[in-house]
Amino acid sequence: MSRRELALFGTSADPPTEGHRALLLGLAQRYGQVAAWASDNPFKQHGAPLELRAQLLGTLIDSLGTPQIELAQELSSPKAIETLERATKRWPDLEPVFVVGGDLAGQIPSWYRAKDLLQRCRLTVVPRQGQPMAANALERLGELGAQVELLELPVPATASSAIRDGLESSSIPEALWPVLLKHNLYGLTSKIAR
Repeated sequence: MSRRELALFGTSADPPTEGHRALLLGLAQRYGQVAAWASDNPFKQHGAPLELRAQLLGTLIDSLGTPQIELAQELSSPKAIETLERATKRWPDLEPVFVVGGDLAGQIPSWYRAKDLLQRCRLTVVPRQGQPMAANALERLGELGAQVELLELPVPATASSAIRDGLESSSIPEALWPVLLKHNLYGLTSKIAR
């Protein structure tokens, strides 16, 4: 019998969207155990501090009512290899599967110790609707020794950047509104007051 799998999903969660919600639920159906955390992606600018993004992600996870999905904020590190090392210490009996959105697949070869990371865990890439993957991204990952699974999930085409830029707010999960308004994140309080 093969080891049970643990999906490892770090996200900027800046803020979490209905897309994050759908992705987490889809991962729980596919892998059974999901550990998620808010991360500081060194390739991105963030609209809220990490502590608040972790609180938002935790609120979203709690609202799902799915015990096999947990916030594991202690896994958060700007270096994915450190996250993997922390996860394998915490869950030594589970096979780690690193999960990224298709928009990040092209960045992975430039990550710190990417080859080491990819040889120590499986990689699942979930394509994002409306966001093409970088040309040859999967081939480059294969050259680094990655075992890549492409996982098509029914994830709506949402973007945290559209919320941060004030272009839309309909993709914000209902459970997050109290936290967003309490901390006046992303200028949403002023939009509601109009």
